[in-house]
Amino acid sequence: MVPAKTGRASKINKITAADALQLSIPERIQLVEDIWDTIATGADAIELDDGEKKIIDERLIAYHQDPLSGSPWEDVLKRITAAQ
Repeated sequence: MVPAKTGRASKINKITAADALQLSIPERIQLVEDIWDTIATGADAIELDDGEKKIIDERLIAYHQDPLSGSPWEDVLKRITAAQ
């Protein structure tokens, strides 16, 4: 059973992966949504390490040097879904 929501985020008791697999699909979807909500509300607390910052900086520089070199999201999505 998925714990009842209390406010913006639900209070989740400790459960194992095996416990989660015993839930119905709608209950598992709700559990994942509840987990994601707790992550999204604290996303600004996540700190990037120096390697991650370097990658982002490099990609930003590359974008500014050639903004047309990338692909629109719609094209990327089409490539991903066509490959499946």
